[in-house]
Amino acid sequence: MAVTLRQLAYFKALAEQQNFGRAADVVHVSQPALSAQIRELEASLGAPLIERQPRRAVLTPFGRRMLTHAEAVLSQVAQMEEDARWREGLAGQLSLGIIPTLAPYILPGALAALRARDLSLDVQVSEGKTARLLSDLASGRLDAALMALPVEGEGLVSVPLFEDRFLLAGTEARLASLGTRAEPMRPTEIAPGQLLLLEDGHCLTDQALEVCGRGRGNAQINMGASSLATLSRLVAAGFGLTLLPEIALAAEMAAAPGMAVTRFSAPEPARQIGLVRRATSRDDGWFSALAAILGEVGDLIVGQARDAVPPAR
Repeated sequence: MAVTLRQLAYFKALAEQQNFGRAADVVHVSQPALSAQIRELEASLGAPLIERQPRRAVLTPFGRRMLTHAEAVLSQVAQMEEDARWREGLAGQLSLGIIPTLAPYILPGALAALRARDLSLDVQVSEGKTARLLSDLASGRLDAALMALPVEGEGLVSVPLFEDRFLLAGTEARLASLGTRAEPMRPTEIAPGQLLLLEDGHCLTDQALEVCGRGRGNAQINMGASSLATLSRLVAAGFGLTLLPEIALAAEMAAAPGMAVTRFSAPEPARQIGLVRRATSRDDGWFSALAAILGEVGDLIVGQARDAVPPAR
């Protein structure tokens, strides 16, 4: 009886989950079907791979050795499939991840540009916070991810696309009380009690805290909003100030007409937006082409924001 890739994939899932039921859910089969494949794999290899306990499935010493081989085989097969999929550059199906503070603002223009380039390209978009996108990228569930740089993690390749500067947003009255119309201020001058930020887990929150010289443990900073749209409406209603990235300016100003913005003095605080892929994912043109398209769209949006709110001279 020959060992199959299906058996190896089921075995890997079982080793990771340590539970037959959870492993079956991961590979989208019934538990009896997964158990049968594991038994067949053990019969083919001639020794038990799993120590079956009442609520756990623990690898035997032999199973641990075989798992190393299974992971190597599955990795090579995944690489072969990926190389074949990108043989014609940016074509076929693309799984793209994007952080929530970029997705609503860049996706409409980016998807339109991708369709104009190739109508047959099937783009699957996954929106999520940075940690989840990096996990999905590493596991192969994503081909590339659009996020703020730098990123942490081995085996990743990133390319910077455009700079997204931060604006100070609030009501006209609140901004005027700061004196920002006469002389642009620095982010460190914002009183922590006035600052509204996104909930924990958003990289934009960490960036805003860093440029404002604040620590995450500062109890005076309100970090409860789930989106930039929520933040915009809160500051438009007079509840405080926030840092708004340029890429969100047009959309959020239209949605929250009571909000006003001003620029910080130079050098303006900013985040660098880039595209990330696995180092093992060979770029035969698809990644470079995708980066060029996303970079052009991003540059256009932030350029319009700088026209609307010119940098201080």
